[in-house]
Amino acid sequence: MNVSFSISNNRKRPVGWVILAVLFAVGCEDPGQGTATNVATEITPSQREENATFDPAVLRRALTSSPLPEPPSDATNQYADDPHAAELGRSLFFDPRLSGNVEVSCATCHQPDLWFTDGLKKSKGLGTADRHAPTLVDAAHHRWFNWDGRSDSMWGHTIRPIENPLEMGGDRTMLARLVLEDLTLKNRYQAIFGAIPLSISDLPATARPGGDSDSVEAWERLTPIDQDRINRVAANIGKSLAAFQRTLQGGLSRFDRWAAVVAEGGDGGSILNASELRGLGLFFGEAECWECHSGPLLSDGEFHNIGIPVADGLPTDSGRYEGSLLVREDAFNAAGRYSDDVDGRQAILSRGVKRDPEAWGAFRTPTLRGVGRTAPYMHDGSMPDLESVLHFYSTLEGAVQLGHHQESVLTPLDLDVGEIEDLAAFLRTLTGPGPQIEALESVPEMESSSS
Repeated sequence: MNVSFSISNNRKRPVGWVILAVLFAVGCEDPGQGTATNVATEITPSQREENATFDPAVLRRALTSSPLPEPPSDATNQYADDPHAAELGRSLFFDPRLSGNVEVSCATCHQPDLWFTDGLKKSKGLGTADRHAPTLVDAAHHRWFNWDGRSDSMWGHTIRPIENPLEMGGDRTMLARLVLEDLTLKNRYQAIFGAIPLSISDLPATARPGGDSDSVEAWERLTPIDQDRINRVAANIGKSLAAFQRTLQGGLSRFDRWAAVVAEGGDGGSILNASELRGLGLFFGEAECWECHSGPLLSDGEFHNIGIPVADGLPTDSGRYEGSLLVREDAFNAAGRYSDDVDGRQAILSRGVKRDPEAWGAFRTPTLRGVGRTAPYMHDGSMPDLESVLHFYSTLEGAVQLGHHQESVLTPLDLDVGEIEDLAAFLRTLTGPGPQIEALESVPEMESSSS
């Protein structure tokens, strides 16, 4: 949750909130909280009369935010929805052999029982990363990946942490060697992507562009043909990992179930309690959270600088400013030779990305789906819980002003304690049952091609 809620400083305090009637109290299991329950508060007849309806604009915004559809297709990855590629990607996701020390996997920082985050302020792989690990649940809906949008596809982005020395510390040549050395893995890979025209005897232990001096020198000694073939293996590994990650869907939340009932003419009062409904009214109404946390993903997918407080002075993370350069220079971007749609919409967008000084310190608006499970918050993990985030938006205490680069719409919400509690209660209704990754076990065995 890393984007501004905007509202004028002279906003009126909410009086006589209008909410849908709750006809009776009933226990509802919160799918995102295991065995925890949220019991709807019973509303008296007089309360029902007073709180009969939402403002039409609030109701419209709420109902257009649900449900989250299936992930959009990814034309840059022809294997995006291939179940065999997804099963291979699932195996690789939990495989520490993709890392330089054979101890760190993708799941180290994206743990299934933590909503595919790690619960840390800043992720720890071989070292400590500069940012908090964002969730992978429902991430297939994003246009740009990582907090700074440095990748324009899920498959392209999966290669970055593998080669990052602070994360997994591997490289693309290690990936090619791994596939060639492990006969089972090689057969599974080739059954999907075809034969690998590489010989392991011709490959150094490590080699990649942009690494340390030894890795760069080893990469430059390879022929351009072998460099291209290694890149192709890395891209295909990325595409299989992305195919798996596309299956990580949060499912219907209690908010979604409420919206479905209301859309059919019901009141949904047995699904969300009074506090949660007041929070919903704030979110889609006077607090204007919906301005940036919009649509079924509850994110506008854009980049914003909200002046998050920095303990050691001015911020040093340039965010989208650097990310815009990285996405254009990425050999694995949507416009590159390893993309399956080099003339498509995403490729056109990526070619047009500008490195704008106005984007300095801006970070992508995260989805709020599953937000109750993804603490701590912000790109730097600096806010431990939802109440801390809401307190910051309420007061802007410690916000770093960056002149004309600061979000011009960011003004304090001036929430009272009860409103913070209500908003936090509503935000926790946005979590569904979570990914059911065991479903991929039904994929049949593949017949491997000849080596």
